[in-house]
Amino acid sequence: MSERALCVIGLGLIGGSLLRAAEGAGWKVRGTATSEADVTAAREAGFDVMSSIEDVLADADDDALVVLAVPLPAVVDVLAAVAQHAPHCRLTDVVSVKQPVAAAVERLAPSARYVGGHPMAGTSASGWAAGSATLFRGAPWVVGSDDGADPVVWTQVAQLALDCGAHVVPADAADHDAAVARISHLPHLLAAVLASVGADGGPLAMALSAGSFTDGTRVAASRPDLVRAMCEGNRSALLEAVDDALGRLGAARGSLASTGALEATIRAGHLARRSFDAARGAARDDTVPINDTVPINDTVPIDLTTAGALTRLRELGQQGGRVIALHHTRCQVLL
Repeated sequence: MSERALCVIGLGLIGGSLLRAAEGAGWKVRGTATSEADVTAAREAGFDVMSSIEDVLADADDDALVVLAVPLPAVVDVLAAVAQHAPHCRLTDVVSVKQPVAAAVERLAPSARYVGGHPMAGTSASGWAAGSATLFRGAPWVVGSDDGADPVVWTQVAQLALDCGAHVVPADAADHDAAVARISHLPHLLAAVLASVGADGGPLAMALSAGSFTDGTRVAASRPDLVRAMCEGNRSALLEAVDDALGRLGAARGSLASTGALEATIRAGHLARRSFDAARGAARDDTVPINDTVPINDTVPIDLTTAGALTRLRELGQQGGRVIALHHTRCQVLL
């Protein structure tokens, strides 16, 4: 196999989209899944899909990149197969929490060259049929930049993300989990609560519901078992985010009950949303070409082989920086 070979384990929304996007970018792809429906659909779409993890891992213990695209509860079983059939493989994942996966790799497949990953893209639908080759375009894709990460594997994972149309956000596992607790896992909980509160309003409330209710509850349509797995897998960080949200709701309730004024709560939210829109607009307006000739204006060059490179990448990631181009072990980070 080669450095442009990809083995995807799990062909649901994210894994299936990854298989499509990577093939479209010139990677040699193959995959497997436990869902017979997903396997059949992927084969009918013309993809090289194996019926077992053992088969897809054959010959993967060299330059190929193996991707775990399974829910968190399935990671342990998949890693056991990796340890048996491709113990020294280059390994990444697209699971929505990073610390539990990293700990499982260390425990079950310690010889694997692991660099975590997480594309921040998705829909409330699931399964192969929900996937799309364009799912990752313009999306942030976290690439684990923890101390000790193999620069060769880091580069390969980052290149995969860029080839799929995403931009790379360097972060370590702890920072990632703290961040997604606030911008992904907490929204899932709030959507569930909002949907339940709305439904308790009865048929009239449901008949009157419009854009704000629809937008606020969209992710409540996700498969409950998947939502539960990612939220419970990030328990500590999510608890902090829930406490923050409860404090703000409590302050809003206190103001509403005493003075009737919600100015502070609403204005703070409005300003936060404007800040988010500005940041997202900057990312989507990024027109820096992904090739060997990269403009250096407003970018920071990082050589992954130098001492302190991962630390610098994490610092830039914490500032909102994103990797927008790679050339061998050199990358350009746009701030």
